[in-house]
Amino acid sequence: MNQGTAERSAYGGDTRHGVIILLAAMMPIMAITSLIPVLPLLFKEFGNVSGSQFFVPMALTIPALCVALFSPLAGWLSDKVGRKYLLVGSLLLYAGFGIIPWFLTDLFQIIGARIALGITEAVIMTVATVLIGDYFEGARREKWIALQVGFGSVAAIILIAVGGALGEVLGSRGPFLLYLLAIPIALAAAIILFEPTVKSTETDGERVKFPIKAVLPLILTTIGVGIIFYSIVVQLGPILGLSGEVSPATIGMIGALTNLSVAVGSILFNQLKKNVGLRLLTAGLVLAAIGYVGISTTTNFYALVAFSVVACIGAGMLLPNMLTWTMSNLPPEMRGRGMGMWTGAFFLGQFAAPLVTASIVPITGGFAQAFMAYGVVIAAGAIVALIVARGSAVKSSA
Repeated sequence: MNQGTAERSAYGGDTRHGVIILLAAMMPIMAITSLIPVLPLLFKEFGNVSGSQFFVPMALTIPALCVALFSPLAGWLSDKVGRKYLLVGSLLLYAGFGIIPWFLTDLFQIIGARIALGITEAVIMTVATVLIGDYFEGARREKWIALQVGFGSVAAIILIAVGGALGEVLGSRGPFLLYLLAIPIALAAAIILFEPTVKSTETDGERVKFPIKAVLPLILTTIGVGIIFYSIVVQLGPILGLSGEVSPATIGMIGALTNLSVAVGSILFNQLKKNVGLRLLTAGLVLAAIGYVGISTTTNFYALVAFSVVACIGAGMLLPNMLTWTMSNLPPEMRGRGMGMWTGAFFLGQFAAPLVTASIVPITGGFAQAFMAYGVVIAAGAIVALIVARGSAVKSSA
């Protein structure tokens, strides 16, 4: 059997490349988090618009839906036309579309600009993730994937604070100025990043097909992981509200703590990266299940905080595990398509998280009961992952 190997000028990435990729990947996170503090101002401004209770939050979250829908296309495009200049161009368009609402006074025009922004985000997030696979391999790749998750969580804390400060000084449009940060990042990417070259992987002269059987279960699992993670983020106010009335400042402070907990989970992943796959999936699901069940069984404020932290540590382990696991199953020349599917799945979970909770609450009879239902399903997933992991271990040792 004559099997060719994909040769890349990649795997020569260094810290400079990694930092630029992390900064680029921060842009889609900024699209939502920076606007959270000015959401009340937007509600006040557009309160007389019919359906504002629905359309104002949509202006905040619609980019996430666009990432879910367009990431697979972005991944396919990156495999066809290359990574570097697709990323650079998307960053520049991100800055252009991102600043447009600064000049607008019509809510629906703002939503239109946010849709265009979301399409550029799909390209940025997908290509940035693909470039980690292109530039790094083995333990270095796993380290940068963990850093991507951890950096995003810490950046979210900073961006919420900066967005709030800009909103305080400049009003509801203040945070939109942050989108201009994409311009220097685009220039740095154009100067420092390099285009990885790919030779097709072939077996006996035939092109390798996309490994859909190996990747599809991981993509579907990633949707669930996205729901697990964002259900805590989105519902943190109601979670803490189970203990009684909680101030917005307290919710913000605990929100920062849960984001740091995700970063802690990514650090744990980096320490346990030899167990990528079913073992880390099991461990992350166990922690998430403990957190969700714990939330549903207490009304003590500090216990609720503790269980939320445990769930977020589990999520911080799950995200880089699923990303690394999926990437390891992709031939290099199909990495864009595979990572586009993964990114779309994760953001689909983000978009679906509040809708799923809203659907479960009336069925289960209450908010706490809904989180118990979540916990039971997550625990069942952990048991299935453990059984499959043990089965795989028995087969490999036979």
